[in-house]
Parts: sequence; C-alpha cells; structure tokens
Amino acid sequence: MANNQLTAAAMNEHDKELLKDIDDALANCMKCGNCQAGCPIYRETRKEFSVARGKISLMQAILSGKLAITKEFDSMMAQCLTCKTCSANCPCGVKADELILRGRHAAIKARGLHPIKKTVFSLLSNRPLFNAVLRMGGMFGWLTFKDIPDKNAVLSRLPVPGMDPSRATAPLASTPLRGEYPPVIKVDNPKHKVAFFTGCTINFMYTDMGKAVIEVLKENGNEVILPGAQHCCGTPVHVSGAFELANEMAKHNIEVFEKVDCDYIVGACGSCVEALKEYPKWLEGEPEWQERAKKIAEKVREISQYLVETGYRTDTLGAIDKTVTMHDPCHMIRGIKVTEEPREILKSIPGLNFVEMKEHDRCCGSGGSFCFSHYELSREINDRKCENIKATNADYVCASCPSCRMHITDGIVHNHMPQVVYHPIQLLAESYRKGREG
Repeated sequence: MANNQLTAAAMNEHDKELLKDIDDALANCMKCGNCQAGCPIYRETRKEFSVARGKISLMQAILSGKLAITKEFDSMMAQCLTCKTCSANCPCGVKADELILRGRHAAIKARGLHPIKKTVFSLLSNRPLFNAVLRMGGMFGWLTFKDIPDKNAVLSRLPVPGMDPSRATAPLASTPLRGEYPPVIKVDNPKHKVAFFTGCTINFMYTDMGKAVIEVLKENGNEVILPGAQHCCGTPVHVSGAFELANEMAKHNIEVFEKVDCDYIVGACGSCVEALKEYPKWLEGEPEWQERAKKIAEKVREISQYLVETGYRTDTLGAIDKTVTMHDPCHMIRGIKVTEEPREILKSIPGLNFVEMKEHDRCCGSGGSFCFSHYELSREINDRKCENIKATNADYVCASCPSCRMHITDGIVHNHMPQVVYHPIQLLAESYRKGREG
C-alpha cells in the first residue's frame, strides 16, 4: 500500500513538472467564463471540461497535486477544435489555445502517444512512404470509394478504420497535384517567382484547388515553383501536442524552401500558411533554426493575401452569375487574420452576388482530425453551420481551407442541400476562363 502511494506521489510530482513553466500563464485566467460564449464544443455539450476555463482548471489541479495526468485528462484535452475563439474572447489576453496544446504535450510526455496517432504520425513523418501510400490509394480509390455526383466527394464502400461509415470525404486524386506539373512553371517576363506550398490535402485530394492557384498565378504573370521535396506543414502533429516531431517537419520544410530561388511562398490553406508563419515560434528554443525559420516566414502569404498585396488582373474577368457565401476558417480569421482579401476577390468577379452568412466566423466543427475522432459532436457543430448556409440561398460556399471544405461538404450531403463548396481562388480562376471565352 505504502509503495503504491509512493508511486502515485512520484507520478504526481512528475506530472507537475511537465506543466510547471506555464503555472503563471494558467493563473492569469480569471475563470470569468467569456470563453463559454464562443466555444463551439461547449455550445453543444454544456460540459465545463469542454471549455477553455475547465481545461485550465484541470491543468491547475495537476500542478497542485490534486490530479494526475490520466487517460481521462488526455481525453478532455482532446476535446478542443483549436479554433482560437477562447483566446480571441479572453479579456485578460490568456492564450488558452496554446495552453491547451501544452496540456496535450504534457499528456504525451506522461503517457506516450495513442497507438493510432503514433502509427499515423510515423507514416506522416516518413515522406517517401506517405507519398507512396497516398498515390496507391489514388490509383485504386475507385474500388474503395463511390463518387457523390456534383459535390467532389466520395462515400466509402468498405469500413475504413477511424472513419464513420456514413461520412462524405474528399476523393484521393489518381495523380497528385505536383505529379501533374514540372517543378517550375515558367511565364514570359515573370512579375515574381512564387513557390507554392501545396500541403497534403491539396496535393493528394483537392487537386482542383491547387490547379486553380497555379492558373491564377500564371494569369497574373507569376512564375510558379513546386518544390517536390516539400512535406506536411506539421500542423496535425503540433496541435496534437507532439511538438518535437512537428519541429522536425518544420526543419525539413525550411531546408527545402531555403534552396528555392523565390520572392514569395504562397499557400491556399489557412492552417498550412499559419504553420509556416509560426515556425519561428515553434523553434524558439533553437536560436539558429529560429533565425532560418524567420527568413522563410517573411516570404509566406496566403494566396488571396498575395494577390491583393501585389495586384491581380480584373480587366480580363468574365461573369459568374451565382450567389456565393463564405465561411471563415478559424486559422484564417483568428490565426493569420486574413478575411477581407478573399472577400475582395469574390466581390471583384462580375455577376457574382456575395451574401454574408450568419456566424461566418464560427468554427465548422472540422478541427483537422477532431471530426474523425469525435464525428457525432463535429456533425452537430457542422449542422449549425449548414443552417446558416441554407439561410443565404447561396449556390456556392467558399472556404479557404481544404479541411473546412471537406467537413462542410459532409454536412451539405447529410442535410440534402444543393450547395457546392469551393476555394475562393477557384471562382477567380473560373472567372478568368469565362473572360477568355468571352
């Protein structure tokens, strides 16, 4: 009995050490409850542990020795979409989203990675194997998935581990985006040399988004560079709390883009762009790498941000006679704070009727892998988003994030709605095509 108590006490001391350096940051939380108003998970569950205040209280209980880092603690830390709404609403400026990630990191240090995550992250960090698996999936995907007409989505014919059987997901491309183009796509007298960070989802699933980015960059006189060795931005790993592995991915991408002669690095996913901009923060414990990361981050722009900043052609745009609404992905609006630029682009398209939806800035419930591990809860959050979309009577929904596109499409399919989800740049590319035809 005494030995068991000693072991438990030792474990508690170890757990306390894992969070000791953020004790002061946690203490800044006044427990006022402002985070409740915006938290999409709390809105559905009404459970205190699901909101930032509750998670901060749990971490403080570990620091005081009242609790240990258990499986239940790990599970409660996982119930967060990392949408950053809590931090945006906090009157004290507490970065609750970052503190929650520290809680996840502590859970990994205390208990290790969940076996499924360990397998997925091992695959994700092994670039040649990851690429080979997804290419194989794209070649034979038609055997496993059936197409949902006019939605750019598929349903699984067979059980897929970790995925709800009724979920509509993105199709795997038969040929990855970077496999369809040369490493450098040249134009006459280029205005800028632009490296395109494709990310995983655009490269292997939503290649239509990537093609639109390339088409628009070329239309505006940019030479496009597609570094073949680029890899996952590291966001899925970082937000899970596996900071060390995420940092290794960051270092890989820094090395890749250091070798590229470019003026800008452009991405079409808010989460990827935020990660590239955040690499200096991720690597703040390694000064040499941090300086290298800063040089890369200075070049990084989200595609709509880049076009508005450097100028894009409006004299060759053709009409799109459709009504469009827009969802603001969390890492766009509260991460890199790019919201006006995609709207400016959409509103510049002739014939397009832009209608703002209610709660356009509220999370759709995707949260990366959250919508796979907590599918029913993410669907409830998504259903609210779909209600707001339906109220606009829009033909199209725009979202500057492939994960949001995928999740909102799933909601649209399940709610039997007519809308189709696109990236804003896809409509700009379509407008340029119509202009050439006209």
